[in-house]
Amino acid sequence: MEKIVNIMKSNEKSSLEYFNEWLDAFLNFEKMPKKNIFWLDTMNYLCNRFYNPQKEYKCYHIAGSKGKGSVSSYIANILSSAGFKTGLYTSPHILNFSERIRCANNPFPEEIYEQTVKQIVPLVDSIIPENLPNQREATWFELVTLFAFLTFKNAGCTHCVFETGMGGRLDATNVINPEICIITPIELEHTEFLGDTLEKIAAEKAGIIKENIPVISFNQKPEVKKVLIEKANEKNCKIYFLDEFLKSYNYEINNLKSDITLEFNNLFSRPIKTTLNFLGEFQVFNAALACYACKIINPEITEEQIEEGLSNAFLPGRFEIINKNDSKKIPTIIMDGAHTKDSVTFTFNTFRKLFNNEGKLLFACAYDKNMDEISKLFFEYNFKDIILTKPGLEKGSNLPYLIECVKKINDNSNEKVNLQFDENPQKAIFAAFEQAYNANEPLLICGSFYLLAEVKRLLQTLQVD
Repeated sequence: MEKIVNIMKSNEKSSLEYFNEWLDAFLNFEKMPKKNIFWLDTMNYLCNRFYNPQKEYKCYHIAGSKGKGSVSSYIANILSSAGFKTGLYTSPHILNFSERIRCANNPFPEEIYEQTVKQIVPLVDSIIPENLPNQREATWFELVTLFAFLTFKNAGCTHCVFETGMGGRLDATNVINPEICIITPIELEHTEFLGDTLEKIAAEKAGIIKENIPVISFNQKPEVKKVLIEKANEKNCKIYFLDEFLKSYNYEINNLKSDITLEFNNLFSRPIKTTLNFLGEFQVFNAALACYACKIINPEITEEQIEEGLSNAFLPGRFEIINKNDSKKIPTIIMDGAHTKDSVTFTFNTFRKLFNNEGKLLFACAYDKNMDEISKLFFEYNFKDIILTKPGLEKGSNLPYLIECVKKINDNSNEKVNLQFDENPQKAIFAAFEQAYNANEPLLICGSFYLLAEVKRLLQTLQVD
C-alpha cells in the first residue's frame, strides 16, 4: 500500500492515470481482439477475493448490439433523479477513463478512485498464479469491471447500471445478479467471436438472462425474438417486449435537441414529455425502454422524475455536436461512434434530416465491421466527399479493404464521389477539418470510438470545446 502511494506521489499522477499504467500489463481485448479468452471463473475468483462488492447494491444489466450505452445512461439518470445514489458502467471511454465508471453523469470524487486503486492493485499483484482458475491471468476488461464493482461500493452506491462489453453470456459483467435484464436490438456484429448468425449472437446476448429475473427488449427480428423467448422460458422469467406496451410516440428536433412524447398503455398515469440531449428518432425507443424498465422495478418513480432523468442523460460520442469555431478554422462537427450497419444508418438518417444534402464524411472502422454493407450507405445517403482512415494507431483495422469496397461502388456509380484516404488518422482529421471549413459544410465523423478519441485529443490541443 505504501509503495503505491509513494509511486503516485512521485509521478504526480492521478489515481486513474496510475491505474491505467498498471493495467497496460494485461491483455486488452479492445485493442487486440483475441479468441478464446472469455470465461467467468476468473471473474468469480476476483470477486470472491474482494468479498463480492457487486452484491452491495441493486444492479441493472444491459446487453445488445446498438443503443445499450444510451439506454444505460437513461436508466442511470432516471434512478439518480429518483434520489438513488447511482453508479454507471459503460464502454468504451473516449478521452477520460472516468467516462467508464462514474455517477449518472459525472466522475466520482478523486478520493473514491484513489481508495479503489489502493485496494485493487496490491491484492491483484499478490495473487499466486497457480491459484487462478486454470492458471489464466486476468484480462484488462475483467480488472476494469472489478474496479467498477469496487468503486461503486466505495462510493456508497445503492443502484448501479452495467453495460456489457461485447456479448453477454461470458462477459465480465455477467457475475452480477440484476434486478432486470435489458436487451437492445441485436444485429450481426463481432461474428468472429459471437457467431455468424443472428440466432447465435442472440444466444450470447441472452446469456445475461437470470433465473426469475424480468427481461425487457424491443424491436427485435423474429429469429432473435424467438431465441429471447426460449431463454426467458428456460429461466422462468417474465419477458416484456416494448413494442406491445408503447402506445404512441412523437419526435421532433428543436435547437439540436430531441423533443419527445411517449404514451404507454400501462404502468404510467400520463404520457412522458421531455427533451433529450441525444439526437435521432431511434433515441425515442431507447428512452422508452429505459422508462419502462425503471417503472417495472421501481413503480414508485414518478413521471416527473423520469422526465428529469431522461433530459439529464448524456454520453460523449453519441451524435455529439461541436459548433463551428471560426478562429480555429473548425467546421461544425458531428461525432458518433456508430459502427454497425443499422447504427450507421440511423446516424446518417439523423445527419441528413439536420443538414439535407450538405456535409462531408470522415469514416474509419475496426477490421471486423461489415465494410461491404456500410460502404453502400455512403452512396445511399449522397455523401459527395468521403475521407477514409484508420480508427487510431492502437485499434486493428483493414483500411485497404474499406477503400476497395468504396472504390468498387464508386466505379459503378453514375455520380462519382470525391474519395480520399490517409492511414494516418491525424492527417486525415486535419484534411477533413480544412475541407469542410472551406466549403462551409458540416463534417460527420463516425465508425469508431477510437477515431472519435483521436478527434477529441486534437480538438483539445486546439482548445476547442
